[in-house]
Amino acid sequence: MIARSPAGVGLCLIGGFRHRLLDEGCRRSVDLDYHWAGDLEAKRDEIEGLLRARLLPEIRRCLGHDGDVRRSTGPDADSPFVKTVEVAAYKVGVPGSRIEVPVDITNIPCLDRPIMKTMDGVGYLSVSDADMVEGKVLAFFLRHRIEARDIVDVYFFSSALLPESAMRFREKAARRALREDALRAGLRDMIQARERLVRAIGGILDEQVDSPVAEQVQKAGGAGMVFDDVVDRVRALVGQPPDKEPA
Repeated sequence: MIARSPAGVGLCLIGGFRHRLLDEGCRRSVDLDYHWAGDLEAKRDEIEGLLRARLLPEIRRCLGHDGDVRRSTGPDADSPFVKTVEVAAYKVGVPGSRIEVPVDITNIPCLDRPIMKTMDGVGYLSVSDADMVEGKVLAFFLRHRIEARDIVDVYFFSSALLPESAMRFREKAARRALREDALRAGLRDMIQARERLVRAIGGILDEQVDSPVAEQVQKAGGAGMVFDDVVDRVRALVGQPPDKEPA
């Protein structure tokens, strides 16, 4: 609906759902993410109006569910880089029937031109694979809390990193005013949160990753292996030697 509407012109589908829909990714994403180069609040309001006017009637017609669309009031609601619309569908009086899907309008630093991908006759504008995975790593340092889903996505799509990704990453970090000391501190915090993040990655593997792939990951070392692999890649991007703890 968004891709076919005037409100969607120029929006770039990114994140886990882009990986699942357009790249045959193995993780089932539970939210929608879009990159927008303009005013995030204005675009959020435009998407909010579109979903309220067109999606809610479709939910009622196709599913017999009620629904609502509203702006996010969570901890990231005031972020200058993310504006969120929350979509919910539910059956009145039926416990457990509520389904919630966040739609994030964000801005990630991009060094490449947008690309077009198609699926079932619909064209989806997106960012390059390198910009995608580098943006996922940058999110580790910009979120209030590192999200396990981002770690899982970086693991599965790390092949999109380029030989020059370390240079590209540092340029993108500079655009977000992330200095070298902030990157070192963020990496240190990530390593210190290993227990929590490995546990969360395990939950992602169990609940969101296709079973055959999750089983293969478990045979290769499981959630701990995924975390350690991604930490090594983050070290390389921020210029931290693999065998040295961040100062």
